[in-house]
Amino acid sequence: MTQEKSFIDIVNHYIESDSVTLPVFSAAASRVQQELAKKEPDIRIIERVITADQSLSSQVLKTANSSFYKGLSEISTIRNAIIRLGIKEIQKIVLLATTRNTFQCKDKRINLVIKRLWQHSVGCAYGAVWICKRHDFDVNPSEAFFGSLFHDVGKLFILMVIEHIKQKNKQVKITPNLMMEAMVKLHTTQGYKLLEHWNVPHQFAVVARDHHSLEIDQNNTLLLIVRMADLVCRKLGISTDPPQDIMLPSTIEANLLNMSELDIAELEIYLEDSKVLTA
Repeated sequence: MTQEKSFIDIVNHYIESDSVTLPVFSAAASRVQQELAKKEPDIRIIERVITADQSLSSQVLKTANSSFYKGLSEISTIRNAIIRLGIKEIQKIVLLATTRNTFQCKDKRINLVIKRLWQHSVGCAYGAVWICKRHDFDVNPSEAFFGSLFHDVGKLFILMVIEHIKQKNKQVKITPNLMMEAMVKLHTTQGYKLLEHWNVPHQFAVVARDHHSLEIDQNNTLLLIVRMADLVCRKLGISTDPPQDIMLPSTIEANLLNMSELDIAELEIYLEDSKVLTA
Protein backbone atom coordinates (compact mmCIF):
# COMPACT_ATOMS: atom_id res chain seq x y z
CA MET A 1 0.00 0.00 0.00
CA THR A 2 1.43 3.38 -0.98
CA GLN A 3 1.96 6.22 1.46
CA GLU A 4 -0.55 8.38 -0.44
CA LYS A 5 -3.16 5.64 -0.23
CA SER A 6 -2.52 5.21 3.47
CA PHE A 7 -3.03 8.93 4.07
CA ILE A 8 -6.23 8.99 2.02
CA ASP A 9 -7.48 6.07 4.11
CA ILE A 10 -6.75 8.11 7.24
CA VAL A 11 -8.63 11.11 5.85
CA ASN A 12 -11.59 8.94 4.91
CA HIS A 13 -11.58 7.41 8.39
CA TYR A 14 -11.87 10.84 10.02
CA ILE A 15 -14.62 11.86 7.59
CA GLU A 16 -16.64 8.70 8.24
CA SER A 17 -16.21 9.05 11.99
CA ASP A 18 -18.02 12.42 11.89
CA SER A 19 -15.33 13.87 14.16
CA VAL A 20 -14.92 16.95 11.96
CA THR A 21 -17.62 19.62 12.11
CA LEU A 22 -19.03 20.44 8.69
CA PRO A 23 -18.76 24.06 7.55
CA VAL A 24 -22.03 25.97 8.00
CA PHE A 25 -23.66 28.00 5.26
CA SER A 26 -24.24 31.56 6.44
CA ALA A 27 -27.76 32.28 7.71
CA ALA A 28 -27.45 35.90 6.56
CA ALA A 29 -26.41 34.86 3.05
CA SER A 30 -29.26 32.34 2.94
CA ARG A 31 -31.79 35.01 3.98
CA VAL A 32 -30.51 37.42 1.33
CA GLN A 33 -30.68 34.66 -1.31
CA GLN A 34 -34.27 33.87 -0.33
CA GLU A 35 -35.33 37.49 -0.62
CA LEU A 36 -33.59 38.02 -3.95
CA ALA A 37 -35.26 34.90 -5.34
CA LYS A 38 -38.61 36.70 -5.13
CA LYS A 39 -40.02 38.52 -8.16
CA GLU A 40 -40.03 41.77 -6.22
CA PRO A 41 -37.36 41.60 -3.48
CA ASP A 42 -37.66 44.09 -0.64
CA ILE A 43 -34.51 46.22 -0.45
CA ARG A 44 -35.36 47.16 3.15
CA ILE A 45 -35.22 43.51 4.24
CA ILE A 46 -31.86 43.00 2.52
CA GLU A 47 -30.54 46.16 4.17
CA ARG A 48 -31.72 45.01 7.62
CA VAL A 49 -30.18 41.54 7.24
CA ILE A 50 -26.80 42.99 6.31
CA THR A 51 -26.72 45.82 8.86
CA ALA A 52 -27.75 43.42 11.65
CA ASP A 53 -24.40 41.67 11.24
CA GLN A 54 -21.62 44.15 12.00
CA SER A 55 -18.89 41.96 10.52
CA LEU A 56 -20.90 41.34 7.35
CA SER A 57 -21.82 44.99 6.87
CA SER A 58 -18.21 46.12 7.25
CA GLN A 59 -17.05 43.51 4.73
CA VAL A 60 -19.78 44.49 2.27
CA LEU A 61 -18.75 48.15 2.49
CA LYS A 62 -15.07 47.23 2.15
CA THR A 63 -15.78 45.23 -1.01
CA ALA A 64 -18.13 47.87 -2.41
CA ASN A 65 -15.37 50.46 -1.99
CA SER A 66 -12.66 48.26 -3.55
CA SER A 67 -11.04 49.44 -6.77
CA PHE A 68 -13.14 46.89 -8.69
CA TYR A 69 -16.45 48.49 -7.65
CA LYS A 70 -15.57 51.99 -6.45
CA GLY A 71 -17.39 54.97 -7.94
CA LEU A 72 -16.67 58.67 -7.66
CA SER A 73 -17.27 58.80 -3.90
CA GLU A 74 -16.89 56.38 -1.01
CA ILE A 75 -19.94 54.35 0.01
CA SER A 76 -20.63 54.66 3.74
CA THR A 77 -24.01 52.92 4.19
CA ILE A 78 -25.51 49.62 3.10
CA ARG A 79 -28.46 51.47 1.55
CA ASN A 80 -26.11 53.50 -0.65
CA ALA A 81 -24.22 50.34 -1.59
CA ILE A 82 -27.46 48.70 -2.73
CA ILE A 83 -28.50 51.80 -4.68
CA ARG A 84 -25.14 52.23 -6.43
CA LEU A 85 -24.34 48.60 -7.16
CA GLY A 86 -27.81 47.07 -7.49
CA ILE A 87 -29.19 44.08 -5.64
CA LYS A 88 -27.59 41.52 -7.96
CA GLU A 89 -24.11 42.80 -7.19
CA ILE A 90 -24.96 43.05 -3.50
CA GLN A 91 -25.99 39.40 -3.68
CA LYS A 92 -22.53 38.49 -4.94
CA ILE A 93 -20.79 40.67 -2.34
CA VAL A 94 -22.80 39.15 0.52
CA LEU A 95 -21.87 35.65 -0.66
CA LEU A 96 -18.22 36.65 -0.88
CA ALA A 97 -18.21 38.32 2.52
CA THR A 98 -19.93 35.49 4.37
CA THR A 99 -18.01 32.73 2.61
CA ARG A 100 -14.62 34.36 3.14
CA ASN A 101 -14.88 33.66 6.87
CA THR A 102 -15.19 29.95 6.10
CA PHE A 103 -12.01 29.91 4.00
CA GLN A 104 -9.53 30.15 6.85
CA CYS A 105 -7.94 28.02 9.56
CA LYS A 106 -5.37 28.33 12.34
CA ASP A 107 -2.66 26.20 10.72
CA LYS A 108 -0.40 28.59 8.77
CA ARG A 109 0.65 26.12 6.08
CA ILE A 110 -2.90 24.97 5.41
CA ASN A 111 -4.11 28.55 5.49
CA LEU A 112 -1.79 29.42 2.60
CA VAL A 113 -3.45 26.71 0.51
CA ILE A 114 -6.90 27.91 1.60
CA LYS A 115 -6.02 31.44 0.48
CA ARG A 116 -5.14 30.14 -2.99
CA LEU A 117 -8.34 28.08 -3.00
CA TRP A 118 -10.33 31.19 -2.13
CA GLN A 119 -8.69 33.14 -4.96
CA HIS A 120 -9.53 30.33 -7.37
CA SER A 121 -13.16 30.12 -6.21
CA VAL A 122 -13.73 33.86 -6.55
CA GLY A 123 -11.97 33.98 -9.91
CA CYS A 124 -14.17 31.16 -11.19
CA ALA A 125 -17.30 32.86 -9.86
CA TYR A 126 -16.63 36.14 -11.68
CA GLY A 127 -15.40 34.28 -14.75
CA ALA A 128 -18.62 32.28 -14.92
CA VAL A 129 -20.73 35.44 -14.71
CA TRP A 130 -18.64 36.98 -17.50
CA ILE A 131 -19.26 33.92 -19.70
CA CYS A 132 -23.01 34.11 -18.99
CA LYS A 133 -23.11 37.72 -20.13
CA ARG A 134 -20.90 37.12 -23.17
CA HIS A 135 -23.33 34.72 -24.82
CA ASP A 136 -27.07 34.25 -24.55
CA PHE A 137 -27.09 31.17 -22.35
CA ASP A 138 -30.22 30.13 -20.51
CA VAL A 139 -28.36 30.36 -17.20
CA ASN A 140 -28.98 32.93 -14.49
CA PRO A 141 -25.68 34.76 -13.78
CA SER A 142 -26.43 34.56 -10.05
CA GLU A 143 -26.64 30.78 -10.32
CA ALA A 144 -23.39 30.68 -12.27
CA PHE A 145 -21.75 32.79 -9.55
CA PHE A 146 -23.00 30.54 -6.74
CA GLY A 147 -22.16 27.30 -8.54
CA SER A 148 -18.63 28.46 -9.34
CA LEU A 149 -17.94 29.92 -5.91
CA PHE A 150 -18.72 26.57 -4.28
CA HIS A 151 -17.57 24.11 -6.97
CA ASP A 152 -14.38 23.35 -5.00
CA VAL A 153 -15.89 23.53 -1.52
CA GLY A 154 -14.95 19.87 -1.10
CA LYS A 155 -11.29 20.91 -1.09
CA LEU A 156 -12.03 23.29 1.77
CA PHE A 157 -13.62 20.47 3.74
CA ILE A 158 -10.69 18.13 3.07
CA LEU A 159 -8.29 20.81 4.33
CA MET A 160 -10.39 21.17 7.48
CA VAL A 161 -10.16 17.41 7.99
CA ILE A 162 -6.38 17.51 7.51
CA GLU A 163 -6.10 20.32 10.06
CA HIS A 164 -8.09 18.19 12.48
CA ILE A 165 -5.79 15.21 11.85
CA LYS A 166 -2.70 17.36 12.52
CA GLN A 167 -4.18 18.40 15.86
CA LYS A 168 -5.32 14.93 16.95
CA ASN A 169 -2.68 12.61 15.50
CA LYS A 170 0.86 13.99 15.70
CA GLN A 171 2.28 10.71 14.36
CA VAL A 172 0.83 11.28 10.88
CA LYS A 173 3.40 13.03 8.71
CA ILE A 174 1.55 15.27 6.28
CA THR A 175 3.61 16.51 3.37
CA PRO A 176 2.38 19.10 0.83
CA ASN A 177 2.15 16.31 -1.78
CA LEU A 178 -0.03 14.16 0.48
CA MET A 179 -2.27 17.11 1.22
CA MET A 180 -2.74 17.95 -2.47
CA GLU A 181 -3.29 14.27 -3.33
CA ALA A 182 -6.11 14.01 -0.78
CA MET A 183 -7.71 17.22 -2.04
CA VAL A 184 -7.63 16.11 -5.67
CA LYS A 185 -8.96 12.59 -5.07
CA LEU A 186 -11.66 13.35 -2.51
CA HIS A 187 -12.98 16.86 -3.11
CA THR A 188 -15.66 16.18 -5.72
CA THR A 189 -17.42 13.50 -3.69
CA GLN A 190 -17.13 15.45 -0.44
CA GLY A 191 -18.17 18.70 -2.11
CA TYR A 192 -21.32 17.03 -3.40
CA LYS A 193 -22.15 15.66 0.05
CA LEU A 194 -21.51 19.00 1.75
CA LEU A 195 -23.76 20.98 -0.62
CA GLU A 196 -26.48 18.36 -0.22
CA HIS A 197 -26.06 18.78 3.56
CA TRP A 198 -26.51 22.54 3.13
CA ASN A 199 -29.75 21.79 1.29
CA VAL A 200 -28.90 24.10 -1.60
CA PRO A 201 -30.49 23.36 -5.01
CA HIS A 202 -29.31 20.01 -6.33
CA GLN A 203 -27.82 21.51 -9.50
CA PHE A 204 -25.01 23.08 -7.46
CA ALA A 205 -24.14 19.78 -5.80
CA VAL A 206 -23.98 18.21 -9.28
CA VAL A 207 -21.51 20.90 -10.37
CA ALA A 208 -19.29 20.14 -7.36
CA ARG A 209 -19.43 16.42 -8.17
CA ASP A 210 -18.95 16.57 -11.95
CA HIS A 211 -16.68 19.55 -12.70
CA HIS A 212 -13.72 17.21 -13.33
CA SER A 213 -15.67 14.27 -14.73
CA LEU A 214 -14.32 12.79 -17.97
CA GLU A 215 -17.88 12.21 -19.18
CA ILE A 216 -19.51 15.62 -19.67
CA ASP A 217 -23.25 16.19 -19.61
CA GLN A 218 -23.41 18.39 -22.71
CA ASN A 219 -26.92 19.55 -21.81
CA ASN A 220 -25.84 20.93 -18.43
CA THR A 221 -24.87 24.46 -19.47
CA LEU A 222 -24.24 25.59 -15.89
CA LEU A 223 -21.72 22.78 -15.47
CA LEU A 224 -20.02 23.66 -18.77
CA ILE A 225 -19.71 27.32 -17.74
CA VAL A 226 -18.18 26.42 -14.38
CA ARG A 227 -15.76 24.00 -16.03
CA MET A 228 -14.70 26.66 -18.54
CA ALA A 229 -14.14 29.28 -15.83
CA ASP A 230 -12.17 26.70 -13.84
CA LEU A 231 -9.91 25.92 -16.82
CA VAL A 232 -9.19 29.59 -17.51
CA CYS A 233 -8.30 30.24 -13.87
CA ARG A 234 -6.02 27.20 -13.79
CA LYS A 235 -4.22 28.38 -16.92
CA LEU A 236 -3.68 31.81 -15.34
CA GLY A 237 -2.40 30.32 -12.09
CA ILE A 238 -5.46 31.53 -10.14
CA SER A 239 -5.45 28.16 -8.45
CA THR A 240 -3.86 26.01 -5.76
CA ASP A 241 -1.47 24.84 -8.50
CA PRO A 242 1.06 26.74 -10.67
CA PRO A 243 -0.16 28.03 -14.07
CA GLN A 244 -1.01 25.18 -16.43
CA ASP A 245 -0.40 25.00 -20.18
CA ILE A 246 -3.98 24.52 -21.39
CA MET A 247 -5.04 25.09 -25.01
CA LEU A 248 -8.32 26.66 -24.01
CA PRO A 249 -9.82 27.20 -27.50
CA SER A 250 -9.38 23.46 -28.17
CA THR A 251 -11.25 22.28 -25.06
CA ILE A 252 -14.62 20.60 -25.37
CA GLU A 253 -16.04 23.22 -22.98
CA ALA A 254 -15.02 26.09 -25.28
CA ASN A 255 -16.48 24.24 -28.26
CA LEU A 256 -19.81 23.48 -26.60
CA LEU A 257 -20.10 27.05 -25.28
CA ASN A 258 -19.12 28.47 -28.68
CA MET A 259 -16.33 30.54 -27.15
CA SER A 260 -13.86 31.98 -29.65
CA GLU A 261 -10.17 32.73 -29.11
CA LEU A 262 -11.13 36.40 -28.72
CA ASP A 263 -13.73 35.53 -26.07
CA ILE A 264 -11.16 33.57 -24.10
CA ALA A 265 -8.46 36.25 -24.43
CA GLU A 266 -10.84 38.92 -23.12
CA LEU A 267 -11.93 36.65 -20.28
CA GLU A 268 -8.31 36.18 -19.27
CA ILE A 269 -7.79 39.95 -19.18
CA TYR A 270 -10.97 40.37 -17.13
CA LEU A 271 -9.89 37.77 -14.59
CA GLU A 272 -6.47 39.38 -14.22
CA ASP A 273 -8.22 42.67 -13.43
CA SER A 274 -10.58 40.91 -11.01
CA LYS A 275 -7.75 39.73 -8.75
CA VAL A 276 -8.37 42.75 -6.49
CA LEU A 277 -11.46 40.93 -5.20
CA THR A 278 -9.45 37.98 -3.93
CA ALA A 279 -6.88 39.88 -1.89
